[in-house]
Amino acid sequence: MAKQHWRPGNMLYPVPAVMVSCGRGKEKPNIITVAWAGTVCSDPAMISVSIRPERHSYEIIKETGEFVVNLVTKDLVFATDYCGVKSGRDVDKFKEMKLTPLVSQKVSAPGIAESPVNIECKVVRELELGSHTMFVGEVVNVTVEDSYLNESGKFELNSTGLVSYSHGEYFLLGEKLGKFGYSVQKKK
Repeated sequence: MAKQHWRPGNMLYPVPAVMVSCGRGKEKPNIITVAWAGTVCSDPAMISVSIRPERHSYEIIKETGEFVVNLVTKDLVFATDYCGVKSGRDVDKFKEMKLTPLVSQKVSAPGIAESPVNIECKVVRELELGSHTMFVGEVVNVTVEDSYLNESGKFELNSTGLVSYSHGEYFLLGEKLGKFGYSVQKKK
């Protein structure tokens, strides 16, 4: 098998495509699309989002110390792309994409009502890492769309039509291949 060596780069794909909402004072709230986002810790629950300092949302999150991670579904892909290429300095992304600000429970930043999951975070650490600053946020509240609760009250996250981002393209998550621990599960 032949392989090539390339210069160092981020090739850890796919990653979640998320819309991060933020707001400050009486200004219109903003949305930034982030592909550099992930789980940092489970207890306490923490999420990281990495944002370039020149982005409008960077200033808002740095000042307020709050943000909301909104999961992206197939129905939100167009808005997700738009919010990643347009600046909140120039346009009202909520208005342009006909998205509804959702009042959060524990932070002043709004969520996005059309997202099935809104994860409210308070910044506990900032790491300047080069091109991006990583904001580590402690999860202080999670809001889920109740239409995805099954008859026993379990949240069916994988039925929401989640989207991932891989090497410049968006993908709908597809076929289930297994579940955690299936490789060691006893056969019946």
